[in-house]
Order: sequence, then C-alpha cells, then structure tokens
Amino acid sequence: MTIKWNGMGEIHLDVLKEVGNIGAGNAATALSKLISRDIDMKVPHARIVHFDQITELVGGPDAVVVAILLHINGDVQGSMFFILNEASAKELVKELLPTNDQTPNFTDLEFSALQEIGNILIGSYLTSLIDFTQLNMYHSVPSLAIDMAGAIVSYGLIELSQVGDYAMVIDTSFLDGSKEVEGHFFFLPDPESLNKIFRALGVPLDECH
Repeated sequence: MTIKWNGMGEIHLDVLKEVGNIGAGNAATALSKLISRDIDMKVPHARIVHFDQITELVGGPDAVVVAILLHINGDVQGSMFFILNEASAKELVKELLPTNDQTPNFTDLEFSALQEIGNILIGSYLTSLIDFTQLNMYHSVPSLAIDMAGAIVSYGLIELSQVGDYAMVIDTSFLDGSKEVEGHFFFLPDPESLNKIFRALGVPLDECH
C-alpha cells in the first residue's frame, strides 16, 4: 500500500530506508568497537506515523522507556529521538558494563553508559542523513531521559511545537548473538525542512504527486 504524507509515496520511504541502512551500519560498527564484540542490525523498517502513534510504538504512554533527544538546526530544523524500552536499555548496558546488579533502577554509571550509547546511535543516523543530503545540519547536546513514554514524547512535542503532525520512524533491531534488542528512531522535521531533505535526496515531494 502506498503511504501518502504531503505528497510522499513509496519512493520516499525507500530513500528513508536506505538512509536508515547506512545509519544502522554505522551504529553497529561503533557499538561493536565500544563493547569489543560483533553487533549486527536487521534491515531497518521505515514508515511515517502521526505523533499520536509514537507512544503506542514503544509500549503505550505508561511504559517506562529510555529516550535520547536532540534538536537539529541549520538547513534543517527539527528533532530526533531514539527510544528503547527499559528492558532493552538494561540489556545494552549489561553488555557494556558486565555486572551482577539486579536492581530495577539505573545506577549513575549505567546512566552514563546509556548516554554514550545513545549519542552513538542517534549520531550515526544523523551523520548518515547529512552524508546523503549534503545539507548543513548541527545538533544540540543530546539529552537522556528515563520516564514514561507519554511524558517524554509530550515534552519533545512542546519543545518542538513548530513542527508538523507526523514523524519519520526507523525501527531497528540489534542482534548480539541470540539476543535481540529493539529500538525506535524518530525524526521530526518541520514541513519546510522535510521537502528540503527530499529535494536534496533527488526525490522532491512537489514533483512526485
């Protein structure tokens, strides 16, 4: 089925998927170096969702999640999230910091490790987008929050009230041996930036109706 969003069709999702592939590859390489072990990533799944659907994708508004958020400025204005459920975040931290700690809360050291992992993941996707588009983009210092999904997404939308009503989503699965960790990358550009991105990618929205 062809998905339409301001003139967007399957060709645009294919381009987003390719950007996601490169970003996932970069992230897998960086994470492998960080934990000194091979990490694979499944082929990402790209789609467009309404803001109202974001919390449902990560387990519902009351689900506790770990989120990395940054703001984008320059030729493109918007925001990026990378969201993991709490169990997946714990699994990633365990690989980086082998420990017998079974407490449900994250220690200060684990929180710092999550920040480092989050910076790598979200930075990998942003770098791939910059490389593909050759647009000038720079981002704020990434912030990390552990809270209910509804609160985190609401905060992000309040901070970015100028953007449209939809987000680009790239679902990613990390494979570490037999273990699988799922994460969701959300890109929330403002409407003008969206067309600018696709124009730079060679598939402008206004010519693909």
